[in-house]
Amino acid sequence: MSQIEKFNAYRTRMNERILGEDNKVLKRFFSLDNQTYQEGTLDVATKEMLGLVASMVLRCDDCIKYHLGRCKEEGVSTAALFEVLSVANIVGGSICIPHTRRAVEYWDELTVMNQDQ
Repeated sequence: MSQIEKFNAYRTRMNERILGEDNKVLKRFFSLDNQTYQEGTLDVATKEMLGLVASMVLRCDDCIKYHLGRCKEEGVSTAALFEVLSVANIVGGSICIPHTRRAVEYWDELTVMNQDQ
């Protein structure tokens, strides 16, 4: 199982577990997060790229993987991804370099997976 499949399966399983509880605050937070990334004045791809920059700066590997997957689904090119990573590194500093390495590795796997489909 690829790291993409593992990540997606884990995320789905745990989100179902969390949302299966009767916790209004968590359910509302998940809903707000979902609504934030919907089409609006900004298109979905732009919002996902913004989410990726924020995730890089906050150094959240799970969030980075999620936004990378969404960027790929939204048709973000590899050239655009590297510009996004450049912004994240300028804003976040050199602490973002290890996350950039893992992000590029994950992006490469997403790219190969998409070529196989």
